[in-house]
Amino acid sequence: MKEEALEGKMEVEVPPLFRCPISLDLLRDPVTLCTGQTYDRSSIEKWLASGKSTCPITMQKLHDPSFVPNHTLRHLIQDWLHHVSLTDLEMVKNKTAPNSSAREFDGHSLLLNLRSLSIPLDHKVEMLEEIIVLAEDLPLKNTALVQLDFINVILDLVFGSSVNSEMITSMRFAELGLVCALKLLPFSGLEPMNMLANQESKITSFQTLFELGSSVIKKSLCNLMEAMASSSSPETRKLCSLLGKSGRLLRQLNDTINACSEASSSATKAVLALSCLEQIREAMVREGAIDSLIKCVLENAQKCKTSSAPMAMRAIELLIETKTGKEAVLENPNGVKAMVKMVFRVSDHGGSESAVSCLVILCEDSFKARERAICNGVLTQVLLLLQSQCSGRIKIRARLLLKLLRR
Repeated sequence: MKEEALEGKMEVEVPPLFRCPISLDLLRDPVTLCTGQTYDRSSIEKWLASGKSTCPITMQKLHDPSFVPNHTLRHLIQDWLHHVSLTDLEMVKNKTAPNSSAREFDGHSLLLNLRSLSIPLDHKVEMLEEIIVLAEDLPLKNTALVQLDFINVILDLVFGSSVNSEMITSMRFAELGLVCALKLLPFSGLEPMNMLANQESKITSFQTLFELGSSVIKKSLCNLMEAMASSSSPETRKLCSLLGKSGRLLRQLNDTINACSEASSSATKAVLALSCLEQIREAMVREGAIDSLIKCVLENAQKCKTSSAPMAMRAIELLIETKTGKEAVLENPNGVKAMVKMVFRVSDHGGSESAVSCLVILCEDSFKARERAICNGVLTQVLLLLQSQCSGRIKIRARLLLKLLRR
Protein backbone atom coordinates (compact mmCIF):
# COMPACT_ATOMS: atom_id res chain seq x y z
CA MET A 1 0.00 0.00 0.00
CA LYS A 2 2.88 2.33 0.84
CA GLU A 3 4.52 1.51 -2.47
CA GLU A 4 1.32 2.43 -4.25
CA ALA A 5 1.17 5.73 -2.39
CA LEU A 6 4.80 6.46 -3.18
CA GLU A 7 4.19 5.59 -6.82
CA GLY A 8 1.24 7.98 -6.85
CA LYS A 9 3.34 10.82 -5.47
CA MET A 10 5.97 10.31 -8.14
CA GLU A 11 3.50 10.51 -10.99
CA VAL A 12 3.81 13.70 -12.99
CA GLU A 13 0.74 15.39 -14.44
CA VAL A 14 1.35 16.21 -18.10
CA PRO A 15 -0.06 19.62 -19.11
CA PRO A 16 -2.91 19.18 -21.64
CA LEU A 17 -1.05 21.33 -24.19
CA PHE A 18 1.77 18.78 -24.18
CA ARG A 19 -0.48 15.81 -24.97
CA CYS A 20 -1.22 14.51 -28.46
CA PRO A 21 -4.98 14.88 -29.15
CA ILE A 22 -4.99 11.46 -30.83
CA SER A 23 -2.98 9.24 -28.47
CA LEU A 24 -3.33 11.48 -25.37
CA ASP A 25 0.34 10.70 -24.64
CA LEU A 26 3.15 13.21 -24.20
CA LEU A 27 4.13 14.76 -27.54
CA ARG A 28 7.50 13.34 -28.54
CA ASP A 29 7.75 14.79 -32.03
CA PRO A 30 5.12 17.56 -32.38
CA VAL A 31 4.13 18.48 -35.93
CA THR A 32 1.52 20.98 -37.12
CA LEU A 33 -1.01 20.46 -39.93
CA CYS A 34 -2.20 23.13 -42.37
CA THR A 35 -5.21 23.62 -40.05
CA GLY A 36 -2.90 24.84 -37.30
CA GLN A 37 -3.52 21.81 -35.06
CA THR A 38 -0.54 19.99 -33.56
CA TYR A 39 -0.17 16.21 -33.15
CA ASP A 40 2.57 13.69 -32.48
CA ARG A 41 4.19 12.72 -35.78
CA SER A 42 3.64 8.96 -35.39
CA SER A 43 -0.04 9.42 -34.45
CA ILE A 44 -0.96 11.72 -37.35
CA GLU A 45 0.98 9.53 -39.79
CA LYS A 46 -1.12 6.53 -38.71
CA TRP A 47 -4.28 8.65 -39.03
CA LEU A 48 -3.46 9.68 -42.60
CA ALA A 49 -2.18 6.21 -43.56
CA SER A 50 -5.55 4.74 -42.56
CA GLY A 51 -7.15 6.68 -45.42
CA LYS A 52 -8.51 9.64 -43.47
CA SER A 53 -8.08 13.04 -45.12
CA THR A 54 -9.43 15.35 -42.41
CA CYS A 55 -7.95 17.09 -39.38
CA PRO A 56 -8.81 14.92 -36.31
CA ILE A 57 -9.82 17.93 -34.18
CA THR A 58 -11.50 20.31 -36.64
CA MET A 59 -12.58 17.60 -39.11
CA GLN A 60 -11.69 20.02 -41.91
CA LYS A 61 -10.69 18.53 -45.25
CA LEU A 62 -6.91 18.73 -45.57
CA HIS A 63 -6.03 20.51 -48.81
CA ASP A 64 -2.39 19.77 -47.95
CA PRO A 65 -1.62 16.57 -45.96
CA SER A 66 1.95 17.60 -45.19
CA PHE A 67 3.01 18.90 -41.78
CA VAL A 68 5.86 20.91 -40.31
CA PRO A 69 7.80 20.34 -37.07
CA ASN A 70 6.61 22.50 -34.18
CA HIS A 71 10.00 23.54 -32.77
CA THR A 72 8.52 26.05 -30.32
CA LEU A 73 6.31 23.46 -28.63
CA ARG A 74 9.14 20.93 -28.62
CA HIS A 75 11.40 23.40 -26.77
CA LEU A 76 8.63 24.13 -24.25
CA ILE A 77 8.20 20.41 -23.60
CA GLN A 78 11.95 19.97 -23.18
CA ASP A 79 12.10 22.84 -20.69
CA TRP A 80 9.21 21.35 -18.74
CA LEU A 81 10.84 17.92 -18.73
CA HIS A 82 14.06 19.39 -17.35
CA HIS A 83 12.07 20.80 -14.42
CA VAL A 84 10.63 17.41 -13.52
CA SER A 85 13.71 15.35 -14.38
CA LEU A 86 15.43 15.40 -10.96
CA THR A 87 12.81 13.10 -9.50
CA ASP A 88 12.74 11.10 -12.73
CA LEU A 89 16.51 10.61 -12.63
CA GLU A 90 16.23 8.92 -9.24
CA MET A 91 13.45 6.71 -10.58
CA VAL A 92 15.57 5.67 -13.56
CA LYS A 93 18.52 4.81 -11.32
CA ASN A 94 16.31 2.54 -9.24
CA LYS A 95 13.93 1.32 -11.93
CA THR A 96 13.17 -2.36 -11.55
CA ALA A 97 13.69 -4.21 -14.83
CA PRO A 98 10.60 -5.77 -16.47
CA ASN A 99 9.87 -9.37 -15.46
CA SER A 100 12.63 -9.24 -12.84
CA SER A 101 11.46 -7.80 -9.56
CA ALA A 102 14.73 -8.70 -7.84
CA ARG A 103 17.07 -6.86 -10.19
CA GLU A 104 17.32 -3.07 -10.09
CA PHE A 105 18.10 -0.94 -13.08
CA ASP A 106 21.42 0.86 -12.59
CA GLY A 107 21.78 3.54 -15.25
CA HIS A 108 25.36 4.46 -14.40
CA SER A 109 26.58 0.86 -14.52
CA LEU A 110 24.81 0.26 -17.81
CA LEU A 111 26.40 3.38 -19.25
CA LEU A 112 29.88 2.26 -18.15
CA ASN A 113 29.30 -1.17 -19.69
CA LEU A 114 28.24 0.37 -22.99
CA ARG A 115 31.44 2.42 -23.03
CA SER A 116 33.66 -0.50 -22.04
CA LEU A 117 35.95 -1.89 -24.75
CA SER A 118 36.19 -5.26 -22.99
CA ILE A 119 32.49 -6.12 -23.21
CA PRO A 120 31.51 -8.02 -26.41
CA LEU A 121 29.14 -6.36 -28.87
CA ASP A 122 26.49 -9.06 -28.48
CA HIS A 123 26.24 -8.21 -24.77
CA LYS A 124 25.83 -4.55 -25.65
CA VAL A 125 22.95 -5.53 -27.95
CA GLU A 126 21.16 -6.89 -24.87
CA MET A 127 21.86 -3.61 -23.06
CA LEU A 128 20.25 -1.62 -25.87
CA GLU A 129 17.19 -3.85 -25.72
CA GLU A 130 16.93 -3.01 -22.01
CA ILE A 131 17.25 0.73 -22.68
CA ILE A 132 14.53 0.58 -25.35
CA VAL A 133 12.19 -1.20 -22.93
CA LEU A 134 12.92 1.45 -20.32
CA ALA A 135 12.35 4.31 -22.78
CA GLU A 136 8.98 2.83 -23.78
CA ASP A 137 7.98 1.94 -20.23
CA LEU A 138 8.87 5.36 -18.82
CA PRO A 139 8.35 7.93 -21.59
CA LEU A 140 8.46 10.82 -19.12
CA LYS A 141 11.82 9.61 -17.84
CA ASN A 142 13.66 9.84 -21.16
CA THR A 143 15.08 13.19 -20.11
CA ALA A 144 16.85 11.39 -17.28
CA LEU A 145 18.40 8.97 -19.77
CA VAL A 146 19.54 11.94 -21.84
CA GLN A 147 21.08 13.57 -18.76
CA LEU A 148 23.03 10.37 -18.12
CA ASP A 149 24.49 10.90 -21.63
CA PHE A 150 23.06 7.71 -23.14
CA ILE A 151 22.22 9.41 -26.43
CA ASN A 152 25.79 10.58 -27.10
CA VAL A 153 27.32 7.24 -26.13
CA ILE A 154 24.88 5.27 -28.30
CA LEU A 155 25.38 7.49 -31.37
CA ASP A 156 29.15 7.37 -30.92
CA LEU A 157 29.04 3.56 -30.84
CA VAL A 158 26.62 3.24 -33.77
CA PHE A 159 28.65 5.45 -36.09
CA GLY A 160 32.01 4.54 -34.61
CA SER A 161 31.96 0.74 -34.78
CA SER A 162 33.11 -1.16 -37.85
CA VAL A 163 30.34 -2.82 -39.81
CA ASN A 164 32.82 -5.16 -41.49
CA SER A 165 33.70 -7.18 -38.40
CA GLU A 166 31.06 -9.28 -36.65
CA MET A 167 28.69 -8.20 -39.43
CA ILE A 168 25.42 -9.67 -38.13
CA THR A 169 25.94 -8.56 -34.51
CA SER A 170 27.22 -5.18 -35.64
CA MET A 171 24.14 -4.57 -37.78
CA ARG A 172 21.83 -5.68 -34.98
CA PHE A 173 23.57 -3.25 -32.63
CA ALA A 174 23.24 -0.42 -35.17
CA GLU A 175 19.56 -1.26 -35.70
CA LEU A 176 18.74 -1.16 -31.99
CA GLY A 177 21.03 1.80 -31.37
CA LEU A 178 19.26 3.91 -33.98
CA VAL A 179 15.81 2.92 -32.69
CA CYS A 180 16.94 3.89 -29.19
CA ALA A 181 18.44 7.18 -30.40
CA LEU A 182 15.22 8.14 -32.20
CA LYS A 183 13.28 7.56 -28.97
CA LEU A 184 15.62 9.83 -27.04
CA LEU A 185 16.28 12.59 -29.60
CA PRO A 186 12.91 14.33 -29.07
CA PHE A 187 14.03 14.87 -25.46
CA SER A 188 17.61 15.91 -26.21
CA GLY A 189 17.25 17.88 -29.42
CA LEU A 190 19.42 17.15 -32.45
CA GLU A 191 22.66 18.55 -31.04
CA PRO A 192 24.11 15.05 -30.37
CA MET A 193 23.98 14.37 -34.13
CA ASN A 194 26.44 17.19 -34.76
CA MET A 195 29.30 14.89 -33.78
CA LEU A 196 29.15 13.50 -37.32
CA ALA A 197 30.15 16.82 -38.84
CA ASN A 198 33.47 16.84 -37.00
CA GLN A 199 34.56 13.30 -37.87
CA GLU A 200 34.71 12.15 -41.48
CA SER A 201 34.88 8.50 -40.37
CA LYS A 202 31.42 8.81 -38.83
CA ILE A 203 30.01 10.26 -42.06
CA THR A 204 31.48 7.25 -43.85
CA SER A 205 29.85 4.92 -41.30
CA PHE A 206 26.50 6.67 -41.88
CA GLN A 207 26.84 6.00 -45.62
CA THR A 208 27.95 2.38 -45.14
CA LEU A 209 25.10 1.64 -42.76
CA PHE A 210 22.63 2.99 -45.31
CA GLU A 211 24.13 0.80 -48.05
CA LEU A 212 24.38 -2.44 -46.09
CA GLY A 213 21.76 -2.02 -43.39
CA SER A 214 18.34 -3.62 -43.00
CA SER A 215 15.12 -1.81 -43.86
CA VAL A 216 14.84 -0.84 -40.17
CA ILE A 217 18.29 0.79 -40.28
CA LYS A 218 17.47 2.57 -43.54
CA LYS A 219 14.18 3.81 -42.10
CA SER A 220 15.89 5.11 -38.96
CA LEU A 221 18.61 6.90 -40.95
CA CYS A 222 15.94 8.45 -43.19
CA ASN A 223 14.07 9.67 -40.11
CA LEU A 224 17.30 11.22 -38.81
CA MET A 225 17.92 13.01 -42.11
CA GLU A 226 14.35 14.30 -42.20
CA ALA A 227 14.66 15.65 -38.65
CA MET A 228 18.03 17.27 -39.34
CA ALA A 229 16.82 18.93 -42.54
CA SER A 230 13.85 20.37 -40.63
CA SER A 231 16.03 21.68 -37.80
CA SER A 232 16.38 25.39 -37.15
CA SER A 233 19.95 24.90 -35.88
CA PRO A 234 22.55 26.18 -38.40
CA GLU A 235 25.05 23.54 -37.28
CA THR A 236 22.58 20.68 -37.71
CA ARG A 237 21.45 21.95 -41.12
CA LYS A 238 25.11 22.24 -42.11
CA LEU A 239 25.58 18.58 -41.21
CA CYS A 240 22.48 17.66 -43.21
CA SER A 241 23.82 19.63 -46.15
CA LEU A 242 27.10 17.73 -45.85
CA LEU A 243 25.26 14.40 -45.97
CA GLY A 244 23.07 15.66 -48.81
CA LYS A 245 26.08 16.40 -51.00
CA SER A 246 27.27 12.79 -50.79
CA GLY A 247 26.52 11.20 -54.15
CA ARG A 248 26.97 7.77 -52.61
CA LEU A 249 24.27 8.43 -50.00
CA LEU A 250 21.88 10.21 -52.37
CA ARG A 251 21.95 7.32 -54.84
CA GLN A 252 21.08 4.86 -52.07
CA LEU A 253 18.34 7.17 -50.82
CA ASN A 254 16.81 7.46 -54.28
CA ASP A 255 16.88 3.68 -54.73
CA THR A 256 15.12 3.23 -51.38
CA ILE A 257 12.20 5.44 -52.45
CA ASN A 258 10.91 2.76 -54.81
CA ALA A 259 12.11 -0.31 -52.92
CA CYS A 260 9.40 -2.61 -51.64
CA SER A 261 10.28 -2.12 -47.99
CA GLU A 262 9.05 -0.31 -44.89
CA ALA A 263 11.77 2.27 -45.50
CA SER A 264 10.38 3.58 -48.81
CA SER A 265 7.94 6.06 -47.26
CA SER A 266 10.61 7.32 -44.86
CA ALA A 267 13.01 7.74 -47.79
CA THR A 268 10.44 9.88 -49.62
CA LYS A 269 10.02 12.06 -46.52
CA ALA A 270 13.79 12.41 -46.22
CA VAL A 271 14.13 13.47 -49.86
CA LEU A 272 11.33 16.01 -49.40
CA ALA A 273 13.05 17.45 -46.32
CA LEU A 274 16.41 17.59 -48.10
CA SER A 275 14.78 19.28 -51.10
CA CYS A 276 14.03 22.24 -48.85
CA LEU A 277 17.78 22.92 -48.63
CA GLU A 278 18.56 25.00 -51.71
CA GLN A 279 22.30 24.34 -51.58
CA ILE A 280 21.94 20.60 -52.29
CA ARG A 281 19.14 20.59 -54.87
CA GLU A 282 21.55 20.45 -57.81
CA ALA A 283 23.33 17.45 -56.27
CA MET A 284 20.01 15.69 -55.66
CA VAL A 285 18.92 16.15 -59.26
CA ARG A 286 22.33 15.02 -60.50
CA GLU A 287 22.07 11.76 -58.54
CA GLY A 288 18.64 10.87 -59.96
CA ALA A 289 16.15 12.21 -57.42
CA ILE A 290 13.72 13.44 -60.11
CA ASP A 291 13.48 10.05 -61.83
CA SER A 292 12.95 8.23 -58.52
CA LEU A 293 10.26 10.68 -57.43
CA ILE A 294 8.45 10.46 -60.78
CA LYS A 295 8.38 6.68 -60.49
CA CYS A 296 7.04 7.00 -56.94
CA VAL A 297 4.23 9.30 -58.10
CA LEU A 298 3.21 6.98 -60.94
CA GLU A 299 3.12 3.94 -58.66
CA ASN A 300 1.21 5.62 -55.84
CA ALA A 301 -0.96 8.31 -57.47
CA GLN A 302 -4.11 6.18 -57.51
CA LYS A 303 -3.66 4.69 -54.05
CA CYS A 304 -6.08 6.23 -51.56
CA LYS A 305 -4.22 5.17 -48.44
CA THR A 306 -0.76 6.47 -49.14
CA SER A 307 0.84 9.84 -48.66
CA SER A 308 3.96 8.97 -50.66
CA ALA A 309 2.71 10.43 -53.95
CA PRO A 310 1.85 13.91 -52.56
CA MET A 311 5.20 14.04 -50.75
CA ALA A 312 7.06 13.03 -53.90
CA MET A 313 5.15 15.64 -55.88
CA ARG A 314 6.04 18.36 -53.39
CA ALA A 315 9.72 17.35 -53.58
CA ILE A 316 9.62 17.60 -57.38
CA GLU A 317 8.07 21.06 -57.07
CA LEU A 318 11.06 22.18 -54.99
CA LEU A 319 13.66 20.54 -57.22
CA ILE A 320 12.37 22.05 -60.47
CA GLU A 321 13.19 25.47 -59.10
CA THR A 322 16.61 24.63 -60.52
CA LYS A 323 17.31 24.59 -64.25
CA THR A 324 18.65 21.03 -64.09
CA GLY A 325 15.50 19.95 -62.25
CA LYS A 326 13.26 21.23 -65.06
CA GLU A 327 15.46 19.54 -67.64
CA ALA A 328 15.35 16.24 -65.74
CA VAL A 329 11.53 16.24 -65.72
CA LEU A 330 11.33 16.99 -69.44
CA GLU A 331 13.94 14.35 -70.24
CA ASN A 332 11.94 11.72 -68.39
CA PRO A 333 9.25 10.38 -70.79
CA ASN A 334 6.84 10.00 -67.86
CA GLY A 335 7.62 13.28 -66.11
CA VAL A 336 4.69 15.38 -67.32
CA LYS A 337 2.41 12.34 -67.28
CA ALA A 338 3.07 11.85 -63.55
CA MET A 339 2.12 15.45 -62.83
CA VAL A 340 -1.10 15.22 -64.82
CA LYS A 341 -2.09 12.12 -62.82
CA MET A 342 -1.77 14.13 -59.61
CA VAL A 343 -3.82 17.16 -60.75
CA PHE A 344 -7.12 15.65 -59.65
CA ARG A 345 -7.42 12.83 -57.13
CA VAL A 346 -10.82 11.41 -56.22
CA SER A 347 -9.84 10.47 -52.63
CA ASP A 348 -8.44 13.88 -51.67
CA HIS A 349 -6.49 16.78 -53.09
CA GLY A 350 -3.15 15.77 -51.60
CA GLY A 351 -0.49 16.70 -54.10
CA SER A 352 -2.85 18.57 -56.45
CA GLU A 353 -1.44 21.99 -55.67
CA SER A 354 2.15 20.83 -56.19
CA ALA A 355 1.21 19.08 -59.43
CA VAL A 356 -0.52 22.18 -60.81
CA SER A 357 2.37 24.40 -59.69
CA CYS A 358 4.88 22.10 -61.40
CA LEU A 359 2.90 22.16 -64.64
CA VAL A 360 2.67 25.96 -64.50
CA ILE A 361 6.45 26.22 -64.12
CA LEU A 362 7.14 23.79 -66.96
CA CYS A 363 4.43 24.93 -69.38
CA GLU A 364 5.36 28.59 -69.03
CA ASP A 365 8.62 28.09 -70.91
CA SER A 366 8.23 24.82 -72.79
CA PHE A 367 6.03 24.02 -75.76
CA LYS A 368 7.03 20.37 -75.34
CA ALA A 369 5.65 20.38 -71.79
CA ARG A 370 2.35 21.94 -72.89
CA GLU A 371 2.01 19.41 -75.70
CA ARG A 372 2.69 16.44 -73.43
CA ALA A 373 0.32 17.72 -70.77
CA ILE A 374 -2.53 18.08 -73.26
CA CYS A 375 -1.83 14.63 -74.74
CA ASN A 376 -2.04 13.12 -71.26
CA GLY A 377 -5.46 14.65 -70.58
CA VAL A 378 -4.56 17.60 -68.39
CA LEU A 379 -7.51 19.71 -69.61
CA THR A 380 -10.04 17.19 -68.28
CA GLN A 381 -8.16 16.88 -64.99
CA VAL A 382 -8.00 20.66 -64.48
CA LEU A 383 -11.72 21.08 -65.23
CA LEU A 384 -12.57 18.33 -62.72
CA LEU A 385 -10.35 20.02 -60.17
CA LEU A 386 -12.06 23.40 -60.68
CA GLN A 387 -15.47 21.77 -60.13
CA SER A 388 -14.34 20.10 -56.90
CA GLN A 389 -14.16 21.46 -53.36
CA CYS A 390 -10.45 22.22 -53.51
CA SER A 391 -9.03 25.37 -51.94
CA GLY A 392 -9.25 28.77 -53.61
CA ARG A 393 -5.46 28.87 -53.89
CA ILE A 394 -5.41 25.69 -55.97
CA LYS A 395 -8.17 27.03 -58.23
CA ILE A 396 -6.18 30.21 -58.92
CA ARG A 397 -3.18 28.12 -60.00
CA ALA A 398 -5.41 25.83 -62.07
CA ARG A 399 -6.90 28.78 -64.00
CA LEU A 400 -3.39 30.10 -64.66
CA LEU A 401 -2.45 26.68 -66.05
CA LEU A 402 -5.45 26.75 -68.40
CA LYS A 403 -4.32 30.12 -69.76
CA LEU A 404 -0.84 28.78 -70.42
CA LEU A 405 -2.23 25.74 -72.23
CA ARG A 406 -4.16 27.99 -74.65
CA ARG A 407 -0.93 29.46 -76.04
